[in-house]
Amino acid sequence: MFSPEPETPVTKPASAALAAPCPSLFSDSGSPAQGLTEAFLAVRNETERRAASLTPEDQQIQSMPDASPAKWHRAHTTWFFEQFLLGEHCPGYKPFHPDYAFLFNSYYVSAGPRHARHQRGLLTRPCADEITAYRAHVDAATVKFFHETTEDKLAAIAPLVEVGLNHEQQHQELMLTDILHAFAQNPIPPAYDSSWRFPASTRVADESRAGDKWVALNEGIHTIGHTDDTFHFDNEKPAHRALVGPVRLARNLVTNADWLAFMADGGYSTPTLWLMDGFATVNNEQWQAPGHWRQIDGEWHVMTLAGLKPVDPSSPVCHVSYYEADAFARWSGKHLPTEMEWEVAARAGHLNDAFGIVWQWTRSAYAPYPGYRAIDGALGEYNGKFMVNQLVLRGSSLATPAGHSRITYRNFFYPYHRWQYTGLRLADYAG
Repeated sequence: MFSPEPETPVTKPASAALAAPCPSLFSDSGSPAQGLTEAFLAVRNETERRAASLTPEDQQIQSMPDASPAKWHRAHTTWFFEQFLLGEHCPGYKPFHPDYAFLFNSYYVSAGPRHARHQRGLLTRPCADEITAYRAHVDAATVKFFHETTEDKLAAIAPLVEVGLNHEQQHQELMLTDILHAFAQNPIPPAYDSSWRFPASTRVADESRAGDKWVALNEGIHTIGHTDDTFHFDNEKPAHRALVGPVRLARNLVTNADWLAFMADGGYSTPTLWLMDGFATVNNEQWQAPGHWRQIDGEWHVMTLAGLKPVDPSSPVCHVSYYEADAFARWSGKHLPTEMEWEVAARAGHLNDAFGIVWQWTRSAYAPYPGYRAIDGALGEYNGKFMVNQLVLRGSSLATPAGHSRITYRNFFYPYHRWQYTGLRLADYAG
């Protein structure tokens, strides 16, 4: 019977500031096993750090089908390592609980049946403490496995571990956006972290300097996609050549002040600004402002991780859907950039706040790059099966864990989604 060693303790910080990036899987000092252990525990501990301020009741709530309870995120990311690492590569390992594979599989059909996504909030059992025990068991088993296997096998499984860690970092971001959505439904809005502050923007402050507001991309052929062997998801390859330009991209993100002007000009009620599906969504959902905004005594407020705060006109707008972003661009006499245009401009360092504030909508459909092939096995379901009916976002957000961003990263959501930290920058034909 496999007997894991005790888990390395998880520290509990006072603030919800994002943690430092995880160490390299094979650190320059120490053994490969130690490098894997440090990277693994850094990410695993960050998940627990983000959950530390949540009560068991907070961890249980599922405020809409697109969101998941924090408890489920903690369990699912643990199941990932138990299923694909320990279950397939660690001789003698036995699952922590026979029902957890059914409860905490997400969409890996090849890995077996699963509980319905929209009913995750109904799982009052196992409780949060049992999930903590589950995480401790799998963490200890994984660390033990790292230190007892051969270096050749460690080298062989390192890519799988890296996928698992990046997968967990994605769920760390979802933990914050999902609990924010849940808290936003509360008429007495709670704070996830009362000390949280919206990150400062690096936008061009002097609007009279028109030349600083736009960057022109001349017509040319550019390499798009990930070009080396550093970590990337399979949807970022193959690297390929694409014609880009002529086009101008805004250096700055669209702000709340810009959005308030759009609203004041009847932006949400002018059908000619909207895609047909978008205007139907506006009317069906009765949208009058970005997600998480509330009007109190004639003033707009927004639900944040620190609770309900007045809308800051200078901050980049966030929690807007693709439909809203497209309508705003049309109102501005502009359009959204393609993901290729965004990547070329970002690679050249032309974009302010490309990372760390909001994901930026592009007008590119989430589709495979030329020559794309999903990897074999269950992990091949990770990206390729979603390449239809969604739009690409580029950059990263304030909720994205440190070290998880890169220029070629392709995020994707349906055009009506807006519970994430999603914003936009404009593009225009060069003239």
